[in-house]
Amino acid sequence: MSQTTMANPMLQPRIGKVVVNICVGKSGEPLKKAMTVLEKLVGQKPCQRMAKKAVRDWGIRMNEPIACIVTLRGQKAIEFTKSVLDVVDNKLSRSCFDTNGNFSIGIKEHIEIAGVRYDPSLGIFGMDVCVAMEKLGYHVKRRRILKAHVGHRHKLQPEEAVEYVKRTFGTEIVE
Repeated sequence: MSQTTMANPMLQPRIGKVVVNICVGKSGEPLKKAMTVLEKLVGQKPCQRMAKKAVRDWGIRMNEPIACIVTLRGQKAIEFTKSVLDVVDNKLSRSCFDTNGNFSIGIKEHIEIAGVRYDPSLGIFGMDVCVAMEKLGYHVKRRRILKAHVGHRHKLQPEEAVEYVKRTFGTEIVE
């Protein structure tokens, strides 16, 4: 990390948000169970996501709720990311990172997360965890009032995100 990055707090990377998604593929009781699991896991109420198109072979109708999602920010996002990285033994592939420095992790069973107990009435669910990285001040590009252009030099590079994950979480990056 360069001296400029260390001196200027606006150039330091951080976790903008963590999105946790459980896609069940059908509505009704399985979706309610997935929502209960997600609420117990993160401590926030999840919201449902609708099917964008109908798939007759799978029995999915358009606008039918088939998934649930939760967005975490701040300290909750950091704590949840730590617990998820423990599931994958603090190892990430370089291919997990995109061109903006964001990374995603897939978990096959939610009971692998530390502190989660198996409940036979709910079952076992897999989930996708997407971590959106950004630099401080980048939100001016997305806000509703007084949107502003953010220069390409302020955009987070994948190498900076990799260094942040290594330093903050002690994660090993596998090629």
